[in-house]
Amino acid sequence: MPTGTSPIVLGAVSGRVPGTGGTENRGRAGAGPPYAPRVLTLTVLLAGSARYDRHGIVRMPVQAMSGLGVRDGDVIRLRGARVSAALVVPAPEGAPPGTVLVDELVLSNLGLRDGDTVIVEPGPRAEAARVTVSAPDAVSRALDPALLRTALLGKVVMPGDQVSLRPSDLAPPTDFGTLRAGLSAQLGPGWTTQILHITDAEPAGPVLVTMGTVVGWAGGTTTTGGPTPAVAPREEGSGRTLADLPGLESQGAALQEWLDLGFHHSELLARLGGSSGMGVLLTGAPGSGKSALVEAVTGQVGARLTSLWAPSLAATEADTAARQIVDTLRRAAREAPSVVLIVDVEALAPRDGGGPLLPVLLQAVREAVQGGRVAVVCTTAHPERVSRELRTPGTLDHELSIPLPDRSQRMRLLEVATRAVPLADDVALDEIASRTPGFVAADVLALVREAGLRAAGRRGEPASPTVTRADFDAALDVVRPTSMEGSTLDIAKISLDDVGDMTEVKADLTEAVLWPLRYPDTFERLGVSPPRGLLMYGPPGCGKTFLVKAIAGSGEANVLSVKGAELLSKWVGESERAVRELFRRARDSAPTIVFLDEVDALAPVRGQASDGGTTDRVVAALLTELDGVESLRDVVVLGATNRPDLIDPALLRPGRLERLVYVPPPDEQARAAILRAAAAAVPLAADVDLDALGARTEGFSAADCSALIREAALTAMRESMQASTVTAAHLDAAVGRVRPSLDPAQVAALAAYAQRRAAP
Repeated sequence: MPTGTSPIVLGAVSGRVPGTGGTENRGRAGAGPPYAPRVLTLTVLLAGSARYDRHGIVRMPVQAMSGLGVRDGDVIRLRGARVSAALVVPAPEGAPPGTVLVDELVLSNLGLRDGDTVIVEPGPRAEAARVTVSAPDAVSRALDPALLRTALLGKVVMPGDQVSLRPSDLAPPTDFGTLRAGLSAQLGPGWTTQILHITDAEPAGPVLVTMGTVVGWAGGTTTTGGPTPAVAPREEGSGRTLADLPGLESQGAALQEWLDLGFHHSELLARLGGSSGMGVLLTGAPGSGKSALVEAVTGQVGARLTSLWAPSLAATEADTAARQIVDTLRRAAREAPSVVLIVDVEALAPRDGGGPLLPVLLQAVREAVQGGRVAVVCTTAHPERVSRELRTPGTLDHELSIPLPDRSQRMRLLEVATRAVPLADDVALDEIASRTPGFVAADVLALVREAGLRAAGRRGEPASPTVTRADFDAALDVVRPTSMEGSTLDIAKISLDDVGDMTEVKADLTEAVLWPLRYPDTFERLGVSPPRGLLMYGPPGCGKTFLVKAIAGSGEANVLSVKGAELLSKWVGESERAVRELFRRARDSAPTIVFLDEVDALAPVRGQASDGGTTDRVVAALLTELDGVESLRDVVVLGATNRPDLIDPALLRPGRLERLVYVPPPDEQARAAILRAAAAAVPLAADVDLDALGARTEGFSAADCSALIREAALTAMRESMQASTVTAAHLDAAVGRVRPSLDPAQVAALAAYAQRRAAP
C-alpha cells in the first residue's frame, strides 16, 4: 500500500477550486474562529476502520485538520475524478502525514484508487430539505422511507454518491438497537452490505440528512419531515416470483396449494370434509428467503399481503400491541383474500413463560383462519422457541421448513444474483458455490454486492467494469454465512489435497465423510447404510481440526461446528435441548457435517460425574439423536479428542461414531512438509534447509512447526524492521525459543490405545 507522502499544498484562496464549488467553511453551526477558506492536496489511503467504515466519515491527521481549519465532525468536500463530501474525524496516531484515510465507499465515490491525490477543502454544513435515493427493487419495496431516513441521519451526501445503511457514529442521538433490528427485519441480515445511490438532493449538496429531511425512493414513496413513526403493519405489493427463489420450488408449491385451496376452493373442501388450514408456520435460517417466499406465493394466488414484525410489537405496550394485532387481522378479513405475515413470531409466542400477548395472538389467529378469508403465515428461525399452543390444529395447521441450500442450489442462487452483473472470464460460479457452505440467499446477495463494491473501487477499469475472481475472493473474506453464527470453525480455502502426508487418515476421512455425501446412490444400490460418524483422536496440535477444515473446504456439505463444552449448561434441560437443536439444524441443512470438537467434554463415561447427572443426560440425548427415530440422512458426525479413553463406550459402537482414526504426531518427512507449507509466504534465505530442520524438530507438533516459522520471522524483525529474508540463523534462534509441546507420555498412551483398537 502506498505510504502517502505527497506534500501538503496549503494556502488561503479567495475564489473557488475548479470543479469543487464554493469553498466557504462555516464550521459546526457557525462555531469556531473565523479564517480564510483553505485547500489541501492530500494522498488518499484506503484504510479500513471497524468503527467508521461505510459511515460517510474520513480520517485526517490532526496537523492536516488544523491546516485545513476544520474540527472533529466538520464537513469537508473532496475532489477526485468526481466531487464528493464526508464528515472528518482525527486519524489515529501514526497515520502518515499528508494523507486522508478513507474506506472503499468514499474511494469509489471519488473515482480514485488507493494512493491517488485528492483536493480537500472545508464544506458548508447545510441541512438537506429533500433527498431522493435509488436501490434495487427488492430493497426499495421492503424498506420503509422513514427507517431509511433514520439510517442516513447525520450523513453528508451529494447526488451521485453511494451510501450504506450503516448508521453514522456522528448522527444525532438515535436508538441504534431499534434501528438495526428494524433494518434486519425488513431487509434480512444482509442489510449491512446494502449499497444505495443518491439520485437527487435539495440543495444540491453537500447536504446533511436530518430529521427534517424528506427522504424518498426514486419514483416511489417518501417520508415527511418529523419523527420516525413506529413500525406498523405495511401493505406490500407482490413483485417477486418463484423463479427469483431457486431452491424453494417445493416449499413454494406446497404453500401455494394450501392458500389456493383455502381461498378459491373452500366449498370443495367442505364437501369433502376437509378444512382450509390457513395457518402456516414457516421455519428456516435467517436470510433463507422466508418472507420472500410468502410474498411470491401471495402474488401467485392473487391475495393482498400485510406484514407485522413481532419483535416490534413485543416491545410496545401490551394494550397497543394487542389492538394492532386484532385490527390488522380484522382489516385483512375485510380485504379478502389476504395473507398476514408475522415475522419472527417467537417474540410474541415464546415457548417458555408465555406472555400477555400470547392469548390475544392465539384467539385472533384462530378467528382469522377459521373464516377461510385470511391466511396467517408466521415465520421463525428458531422453531424450538415457539409456543406449542400456536402449533396446534386450528391455529397453525401446517409447517414448512426451508433448509440451507446445498452446493447445486447455491450455484443457482449465484446465477440469479449475477444475472445483471458483468462477470470477468475468470469467474467460475461453480467454484464459488463450493466455497460457500452455509450461505443462504441473503448471504449470496451480500457476497455479490460486496464483490461489486470491490470491483467499483479498483483503478484502471474500462467504461464497463467487470467483477473478477479476485473481487469474489476479497468479498469471501468479509461476508460470513449467517447460518454459521456461533460456529467455532472457519471455513478455509483448502481441501484434503492441501494436507501433506497423513495418507491413511485422509483415506479414512474420504470414505467415512465424503463418500456418503458424494455417492448416496451407490450405498443404496449395494443395500448398505453409510457410516454415521467418525472419531479422530491424537495429541493436541497434530492437525485434527485442520483436517476437518479441509473436509469442509470441499464444499460438499454445510458445516455445523461446536466445542463439546459449549453445549453444557447449568440449567436443567438446557444441555439436552442444545443437543436436540444442533441435530435439528443438521437435518434441516442436510447435507451436513456436524463437528464436535473436544467431544470428551460432551460425552464422558456415564456414572462417574458429580454434576447431578447433567452429562449422563447429555450422553443419552446424543445417543438418541445418533440412532433415534428421526433419520440422520445426509448427516455425518465428526468428533475430535485427545482423550478417547474418557468417552462413553456406547458412543463408539457401530452405527454411531463407529470408525476411530488415529492422527499421529508428524514424523520427520511430515514435519518438513508442514514447515514448507507454513513458510510458503515467507521469504527464506538460500541457506535455509527445511528438510534438515524437520529432522531437528523431533517432538514438535504441527502447531509447533508453524510457531517455529513465525518465531523465526519475528527474530528477523527484532534485528531489523527492514529485514527482507529469514535466514538459517533466525531459524536456529527460533528453535531455541520454541519448545515442543507434545507430551511423550501422552503420545505413548494414545499410540497404545490405537494399537489396541487395531488389534484383531
